[in-house]
This record gives sequence, structure tokens and C-alpha cells, in this order.
Amino acid sequence: MNNMPEVKIGIVAVSRDCFPESLSVNRRKALVEAYKAKYDEKNIYECPICIVESEIHMVQALEDVKAAGCNALVVYLGNFGPEISETLLAKHFEGPKMFIAAAEETQEDLVGGRGDAYCGMLNASYNLQLRNVEGYYIPEYPVGDAEDCADMIAEFVPIARAYVAVKDLKIISFGPRPLNFLACNAPIKQLFNLGVEIEENSELDLFEAFNKHAGDPRIPDVVKDMEAELGEGNMKPEVLPKLAQYEITLLDWIEAHKGYRKYVALTTKCWPAFQTQFGFVPCYVNSRLTGRGIPVSCEVDIYGTLSEFIGTAVSDDIVTLLDINNTVPKDMYKESIEGKYNYKLNDTFMGFHCGNTCSKKLSACSMKYQMIMARTLPEEVTQGTLEGDIQPGEITFYRLQSTADNKLRAYIAEGEILPVATRSFGGIGVFAIPEMGRFYRHVLLQGGYPHHGAVAFGHHGKALFEVFKLLGVDVNEIGYNQPAGVRYPTENPWG
Repeated sequence: MNNMPEVKIGIVAVSRDCFPESLSVNRRKALVEAYKAKYDEKNIYECPICIVESEIHMVQALEDVKAAGCNALVVYLGNFGPEISETLLAKHFEGPKMFIAAAEETQEDLVGGRGDAYCGMLNASYNLQLRNVEGYYIPEYPVGDAEDCADMIAEFVPIARAYVAVKDLKIISFGPRPLNFLACNAPIKQLFNLGVEIEENSELDLFEAFNKHAGDPRIPDVVKDMEAELGEGNMKPEVLPKLAQYEITLLDWIEAHKGYRKYVALTTKCWPAFQTQFGFVPCYVNSRLTGRGIPVSCEVDIYGTLSEFIGTAVSDDIVTLLDINNTVPKDMYKESIEGKYNYKLNDTFMGFHCGNTCSKKLSACSMKYQMIMARTLPEEVTQGTLEGDIQPGEITFYRLQSTADNKLRAYIAEGEILPVATRSFGGIGVFAIPEMGRFYRHVLLQGGYPHHGAVAFGHHGKALFEVFKLLGVDVNEIGYNQPAGVRYPTENPWG
């Protein structure tokens, strides 16, 4: 299934009748040309209507961008702009919108060619707040020439994609949170506030559907695809038919249950009874679906899969969900990290999960059994994990969460996975985040976050921060790793 929206941005230039309309028209044309020259010309639409102070023109522009199939909007102040019409346009456009403004081009044209859009942005900002407009984004510095504004639009694309995706998302879950995983049991009220739909099912529903897929004629082809993906890592070939049956079950469930929503994420559980009844663990299937843009979180972690989905939209890439799991031993730090990388011991940790990370994000992969579960269960019913060290490179560790008292909060921290052998099991990597020790104490522990964190590959903190703001998270509730010398509110000033 196509599980992510294509963003098409409508750009509408606005103009105030005491300024030459040609200022906005010509600047809009220059902006669109600059964007098409540098970025994807297919995802931008130039609205031919130049709004003045007329609400009628606002309606015409609104209808035009909707007819053109735009799901995101850029309101471009080519000059001072009409604060009423431009903000009404944003209010009535159902989707993410960005406000940017034109800088003056040259000192040689500051009489008839001066637009004063720098001033107009102030009025636009005030009126957006006055009208309680939701879902609008203003860049850090929203004024620039054509090339500057083209770059702003490009930065807006992943933000808009995440916003559109979340507003048309259904999360399908199976089973209650496992015992002793209350941290994953967060109120669902905030999902509805975000515009997300949720369908909660019993594990028995899933088990029944799985059994009905026994002997499905599609199973052999899925097994062949799994064999090709695993290659030499296909250490448990006997379990592949069951895993293929399970994968088909989930995909069929999605098609039958997504309803009126366009996009889907899943959250399931793999214990305590899953292994003995299904006869395997679902980690590898979870990794395959996540690799196809359908995140599947473990332990019925609803906000974990929502976080993964947002990261998929922002990064336009595969993500994963990991436990913020264990420390890096001092001897490993001294041998492989100290003096080679600019990190302290407590800047490092290991991110781990049993086997849900896509093979495309592992340095090498092998199908294994779930070692932790096999300590108390027969090994043959714990097969189905995908093990390997996660590829080194830049990452963003983040999470969107509802607190126990039903408040939205989030954290974001950029760092990297180091090219250090973990010498451990599962899908795992040695992570390094500047000032992680303090971030762990004063954001993660202080904020009451669960052990699961979403991982996007690359540095995407800037876009994620804007997405969380756009979705209504209070900026004071977005935690991040403070640099050395900047104290957290709860940090002891005496250390």
C-alpha cells in the first residue's frame, strides 16, 4: 500500500491595494522559478490569483488551490499584504500552511519597488493568533529573496508531509499492553485530539485471522522474498512459512480495516502468550512492514508507532523503535571510543530491540531466536528475530508521548551510531548523543518517558521540532539535550 502522502504545495501571493500588485505577482513568479530550478517542480502549484484586500479573492484562491489538488499551502507576502484576507485563507485551508515574506531586492528600487513585507509579517502573525488559526508554520527567519524562500519551502515539505499524514492516520493495535509495561500504556485521548483514529483489537482477533490464512496461496512468494532479503542470514528457514502467513494476515487486516483513513500504523505484542500460540515471534515481519513505510511497534506501544510514523514522514526513510537499553562498558569505551570520538562515557549508550529493525538499516543481518524469551520457553517458539548491529551514521532519537495526566510532550536529541562492534545480540547499536547523561536524567527520567524511543536515520531535529509544534505540543514540553553549561530547570546547580 502507499502509506505516505505526496505533498503538493499551493503558493498564493498576497497584496495590499496601496502597493503595486505587480510586486507580489513578479516576486511570486521569481520564487516559483527558483524553487523549480533547485527542487521538485511537480510538487508546487502557482496560484494565478493575486489576493488584494478582498475576501472574494481569498475565496477564489482557496477554491483554486483545492481544485489543483494542493494539500499544503504557502502564503507569500510579496508586499505588506492584507492581514484579514491572508489569515482567513489560512483559517479555511484544511491542511498545513506556511507564511513567508519577500525581502527587498536592491537598493536601486526602494521607492516604487519597496514592498514592506517585513512589516506585513508582524500583522499576519498577530491576526493568525487572533483568529485561532491552527496548523500554520512560520520559519525561524521568514523573510528572504526568491532563493531564500525557495529553501524555506523545501524545508516545509517534510513538515507538511508529516502533518498531512498524521491527520489521515489510523493506528491498529492488537492486545492490551503486556504486564509490567505500564510505561507503554498511555491515554488515547490525545490521539483523537491530534486527529488520529485508533482501532483496538484483541489478540484473539489476530489469532483467528492468522489461522484463516493457513495455506494461503501467496505464502510461497512471500517466503521467496524473505529468502532473498535474508541471504546468508537465513538461519531459521523452517519458520519462514509461518512468518509469511503472519505478514499476509497483517496486510489483509490493514486493507479490510483502514476504513476511510489513507494511512496506517500498527502496534502488536509478542509475549507472554504470542510465542506459544502462534509458534514464533513477529519481530522480522515487523521489520519488513516498517521497511515498507508501515511502522509496527512492539508491546502495544501506541505512541511509539505514532512516533515512528511521524519520523517516516519527516525523513522520507525507514525508521526503527528501540529500547534506550544499556550502558556501554568502560572497557569498550576505552578500547573503541575514547580518543577516537569526542564523547564522554555517559554520552554513550546502547539502543536495542529484539529484532524489529529493517535489514536495510543493519550492517549485516541474521534470522535468530529470541534469546531473552528462550530463557523460559522452548527455543523453537521464539524464532523470528532479525539480529545485527545497526549501521553507523547520524541519527535522531525522539518520541511523542501522552503523559498519564493526558498531556502531550515530546523529546528530540540528535547524535550518531558509532562504528563500534556491540558484541551483543538483537538489533543493536552503540549510540552517542552529546550530554546524553544529563538528557537521560532531566528529560527522559524527569519527564516520565517509557523505555522505547523512535530512531530516524539522519539529523531531523529541526523538522521534528516544527512538526510537534504544528501538532499542538507546547514548546515548553519539547525536551532536548541541552549543551554543556546550559542548566536544566531540575538540574542541581552544584552538580
